[in-house]
Amino acid sequence: MKKTPFNEIHHALGAKMQEFAGYDMPIEYSGIIDEHNTVVNAVGVFDVSHMGEFWVNGPHAQAFVQKVTSNDVAALPVGKAQYSCLPNDKGGIVDDLLVYHYEPEKFMLVVNAANIEKDWNWCVKNNTEGAELQNASENISQLAIQGPLALKTLQKLTEIDLTTVPYYSFVTGKIADVDNVIISNTGYTGCGGFELYFYPQYAEKIWKAVFEAGAEFGIKPAGLGARDTLRLEAGFPLYGNELDDNTSPLQAGLGWITKFTEGNHFISRPLLEAEKAKGLSKKLIGFEMVGKGIARHGYEIVNADGKIIGVVTSGSLSPFSRKAIGLGYVKPEYAALDTSVFVRIREKDIEAKVVKPPFRKKV
Repeated sequence: MKKTPFNEIHHALGAKMQEFAGYDMPIEYSGIIDEHNTVVNAVGVFDVSHMGEFWVNGPHAQAFVQKVTSNDVAALPVGKAQYSCLPNDKGGIVDDLLVYHYEPEKFMLVVNAANIEKDWNWCVKNNTEGAELQNASENISQLAIQGPLALKTLQKLTEIDLTTVPYYSFVTGKIADVDNVIISNTGYTGCGGFELYFYPQYAEKIWKAVFEAGAEFGIKPAGLGARDTLRLEAGFPLYGNELDDNTSPLQAGLGWITKFTEGNHFISRPLLEAEKAKGLSKKLIGFEMVGKGIARHGYEIVNADGKIIGVVTSGSLSPFSRKAIGLGYVKPEYAALDTSVFVRIREKDIEAKVVKPPFRKKV
């Protein structure tokens, strides 16, 4: 198994470790619910160094990124990040990702850990523009400092005024006396916060500094278990659950990152335009259980007559509301808000109601 630069720290802290995307990763430390609530109410830290990073350089960089991603990179200024996806040639999704416009002719693509090799091969295969591609995944570490007190925590460690870095924007500067750190106002929790990108040799120094700075705010390390419950409450899709090679971004509710703007000739655009015109065969919904039971990935969704109309992609008990929540795909006629659907749990059809994510409403 691969290890991130924080591996010894996780073990020393007594984290429950498990293989994820080929890495030895922390699943939980003090418990998923405790870590989840810490991030919602204060500040928590996730080791996300297993994620992949590709640099795209040169005069043809923008043309390449515009072609392989569904969002409109032409509308992305330097210093801004953009959520997007890599459409495949069948209208499905190779991966979802973040696109950073780092310099006029330089972009960073941040991809999911489980898809690094797949995504890299896809980018290389489709690089007919002649952009300079570099897979920097092994040479970039990443921490996500998330929660309402993340800004106050990090502000102690930098002279940069972090209040001037808007959501989905980033700066490169000094954190904890370490130069060239990308400080990004992004995250996968729905709780606010920042993601830091830096060279692996500074990992331990930055970790220690962040935890010292956040001590007065009750900062805690958080594992992949809480990361998953937080992203589900926020209604964020997860590749391998809500997103895959056979699901289109339109079906996944990602029409907002699928830009049919003039000049944006991304891969599979004609297929997706045709799908939009024809109508979708399935739609992603959020739901809350009405009856007793927790929906899990792969459970069938049925109608009142017991006929299968879809499948659960993610499900859990919400630590915020204490309600059983989930995401899943259904036939479009069952996707309207407040529609009653049923989840088949151990051969019983338990009622659920279609709701609009996020499931964690801001207080």
